Amino acid sequence: MARDVLQIGQVRIHSGSASREDAMREAADILESSGAVTSAYFDAMQQREETVSTYMGNELAIPHGTNETKSAILASALSVVRYDGGVDWDGNPVTFVMGIAGKGDEHLEILSAIAILFSDEDEVERLKAIDSPEELFAALAGSVNAS
Repeated sequence: MARDVLQIGQVRIHSGSASREDAMREAADILESSGAVTSAYFDAMQQREETVSTYMGNELAIPHGTNETKSAILASALSVVRYDGGVDWDGNPVTFVMGIAGKGDEHLEILSAIAILFSDEDEVERLKAIDSPEELFAALAGSVNAS
């Protein structure tokens, strides 16, 4: 990958909760402000969600656009927002919302790294216990950024 998909400014922690739509909006806004996607990407995320839920299990949702909306993606990137109050994702409890934008097929590599990380419940608990966005970034960057 040409650049690290996760930068420190793309990681946030909120003590409260959010609606699914607000969480997706924040995920898209972070990706947009990092220069990875255009403003059309939030709509693309909503389109994807209408056809298939991006809830992945273990308190994780990975909202992303549809294949038809690849033109809204300028570069591969990831946004990570932890909602300690949780997000109701179609009846599923979500703590971590990771917005993903993949140029070409790069999102598959990123998704794979996230899936491995979040398949371990102890790892999820460890990530939930982290106090600061900086520490959360440090815990995730090794898995998702090109080594």
